[in-house]
Amino acid sequence: MELRTLRYFVAVAEELHFGRAAARLHMSQPPLSRAIKQLETEVDAALFDRSSSGVRLTPVGAVLLDEARALLDQADRVRARVAAAADAATITVGILGDSTDPGATRLARAYHRRHPRVEVHVRETDLTDPTCGLHAGLVDVALTRGPFDERGLVVHELRADPVGALLRADDPLARCDRLKPADLADRRWFLFPEGTDPLWQSYWNGGESREGPVVRAVQECRQAVLWNGTVGMTLLDHDPGEGLAVVPLIDMPPSRVVVAWNEGDTNPLIRSFLRTAIAAYRN
Repeated sequence: MELRTLRYFVAVAEELHFGRAAARLHMSQPPLSRAIKQLETEVDAALFDRSSSGVRLTPVGAVLLDEARALLDQADRVRARVAAAADAATITVGILGDSTDPGATRLARAYHRRHPRVEVHVRETDLTDPTCGLHAGLVDVALTRGPFDERGLVVHELRADPVGALLRADDPLARCDRLKPADLADRRWFLFPEGTDPLWQSYWNGGESREGPVVRAVQECRQAVLWNGTVGMTLLDHDPGEGLAVVPLIDMPPSRVVVAWNEGDTNPLIRSFLRTAIAAYRN
């Protein structure tokens, strides 16, 4: 069994959907299906029950899922320890499309000072994946915002930022001192693509089901408002840009800046990242 194939299997087992698992692994579905078939041949047993109603783990698959997770965790720990011993350690950091945050800039400087020989790979993601690739195993640690599905993750809050309604500057509501999400109930909001974490989608839609254009990045959100008069939420202290305005939203919890990583990951570089982040965001 190859570790790569076991990662494929874990993704399918957790998603219980080959299409979603393929998207999570950033690969097409046919090679994923072939890899799972090959794995079933190797273990000489079916790992999934496939039917018109969906995909389910077989009893054999459930056993392999536990073992595969343990093996992959151990392999990750081995790589981290060997790399550190060889003085060639690396860490992959996921960042949610907001790398201009002063806290993130301070963190980058401080982490480099603390670990000048560690190579940091940065994976910046759009608004469709608030975990920045954590659930897919693409990053070691994420500097991101909640809320999102925290199952299997450790999440530590660094800061909480108030939010506001993003409007065209000539919108009558832009003259208000403050707004409630209910004040925008009859307006079109920008939405995230199908499959986006539902907790994340709900928060940025003010806790309600909305209609409107689909966006993936912060700049697309701004353009949707500027060109179409769409509304949405943004951070209160962000400069919205020319032609746009931000009005404080009350009755909305703040947006949390968090550090997150996978449960059971004992990589010491992650623990150091957390400690450095706490200090950087405290300033």
